[in-house]
Amino acid sequence: MNAEALKLKRKIEDGTVRVGVIGLGYVGLPLVKTFLGRGLRVTGFDIDGKKVGLLNRGRSYIRHISAGELKSYLAKDMFRASDDFGGLGDVDVIIICVPTPLDGHGNPDLSFVLNTTITVAENLRRGHLVILESTTYPGTTSEAMRPILETGGLKAGRDFFLAFSPEREDPGNRNFTTATTPKVVGGLTPDCLRLARALYDRIVVRTIAVSSTGAAEATKLLENIFRSVNIALVNELKMIFDRMGIDIWEVIRAASSKPFGFMPFYPGPGLGGHCIPIDPFYLTWKAREVDYQTRFIELAGEINRYMPYYVVDKTVSALNGRGRSVKGARVLVLGVAYKKDIDDPRESPALKIISLLRGRGARVSYNDPYIPRSAGHREYPGMDMRSVPLTAARLKGADAVIIATDHSDYDYARITKNARLVIDTRNAIKPRRRNVVKA
Repeated sequence: MNAEALKLKRKIEDGTVRVGVIGLGYVGLPLVKTFLGRGLRVTGFDIDGKKVGLLNRGRSYIRHISAGELKSYLAKDMFRASDDFGGLGDVDVIIICVPTPLDGHGNPDLSFVLNTTITVAENLRRGHLVILESTTYPGTTSEAMRPILETGGLKAGRDFFLAFSPEREDPGNRNFTTATTPKVVGGLTPDCLRLARALYDRIVVRTIAVSSTGAAEATKLLENIFRSVNIALVNELKMIFDRMGIDIWEVIRAASSKPFGFMPFYPGPGLGGHCIPIDPFYLTWKAREVDYQTRFIELAGEINRYMPYYVVDKTVSALNGRGRSVKGARVLVLGVAYKKDIDDPRESPALKIISLLRGRGARVSYNDPYIPRSAGHREYPGMDMRSVPLTAARLKGADAVIIATDHSDYDYARITKNARLVIDTRNAIKPRRRNVVKA
């Protein structure tokens, strides 16, 4: 290792290293918390002044990050948030956790990563370790970030160090946290890898080194493509078996009794969250460079994107069967979070369902105990709704109640008792009921 690498390695090992995390959302803030829990000082950077202000007052906007913890770290002067990126020069490690969405044409939108990299380059100094955690296509770290970071004359692997380590956050998962989930790490050079691995070894249960940043980037894509394809498979089987009068959930339960060669995946109203609906298409785009069409990935995407339409069609059919037109019908959607027991609505299929129903003339409201207001969505800019109380009167007054997210807080017996028609997309209601339609 050269002198700069050895100096940073010593800081990491003795706990004096200063960490900067850019992007204080569902990935960045839990990472901040994990570093703090291991006794390291952290500065969190974000362009959102509102978030910065809340954090510096010891207030959390993410449900599973406790305000009490933040206040204790603030009091010990171990943590502060900032929207002044000039402070990047004062930290030793810069970890980038910014969004990587798709653009309007379904192509990767790296603007957040690249703009952040430009900002880092403006504040880069000798000895810095820069790590990207945002999910992206293979080659982003070495081909897109490296040239920007080297514009000032410093060379990666010699003057500063560059690595990729994909985030593996699973909001709401009580069994695995950032600290207890193994971390994949890939470095631009051997020294880059050694430093990044030494850093994460301080905070996670185990690190897995791979040969390059590209291999680390590909690992994250494989994880999410695996889930996307298997969820698409069971979603397609759900629609086939529905026509045959067979319950897909019963079939999955029976197949799960096999102790080998089978892994259960479950159907739903579509995919949500920042990862599975988006990440596979980063590889689809990159694969064109090597003249390959990702037919399997694209087919899975088509099936999963269709599921909200399937739910709406089932709802319309069920209403028609009861002599009610969807136009003017009062529809109550339960849950706009993309999965149960979290406060994250990103890419939630419930939002698409609401949009489609509104387009057909339905009067739609929603209830979600974790999301009091639903607004500011990129794909639904005009959607601004507030969660309504889930009263017996509201359930009885609805022409249809759609269970889009199966929150544990919901009393499904009460819902079934009071609602005239329930469209269950999550198998939340197990016994067969005359007023329940599976979708």
